Amino acid sequence: MSRPVLSTGLRWLWLALLVIVIDLGSKQWIMDTLMLHETMPVIPFFNFFYAHNYGAAFSFLADHGGWQRWFFAGIAIAIVVALLVMMYRSPASKKLNNIAYALIVGGAAGNLFDRSYHGFVVDFIDFYVGDWHFATFNIADCAICIGAALIVLEGFISPAGKPAKSKG
Repeated sequence: MSRPVLSTGLRWLWLALLVIVIDLGSKQWIMDTLMLHETMPVIPFFNFFYAHNYGAAFSFLADHGGWQRWFFAGIAIAIVVALLVMMYRSPASKKLNNIAYALIVGGAAGNLFDRSYHGFVVDFIDFYVGDWHFATFNIADCAICIGAALIVLEGFISPAGKPAKSKG
């Protein structure tokens, strides 16, 4: 027996779509505004820096001949499908989990689009202190990290092994 979609975690898919729109829009703006490897200072510890990432986080496997493009695309598809199933099985009232899943789905889909369409992921957010720069990243990466942090937070708020309160 199927449930109405709005009673499931899929009710939160609007958030995934918002992440995708903001992510792809910001990447397109960067590609239209900057040349590859060009820096645009924003504030003293933050730049926009246009970069292509052929690998995964921190450019993992970026220099391995191209097979990693489809490997990481496959992983992203598997994660998106798994999280959509989890959202469907979850009641809409489990807000924190569903928000976390939607953020990860949106981020994974944004980077999947880049990887599939361009052959690389567009990164542009550059935080630095002095001459030390953190790895360049994008809005999709932010959404994935925030979603993962929310899942961990949810584990602390309501641990799975916690016994139910008795009503006596």
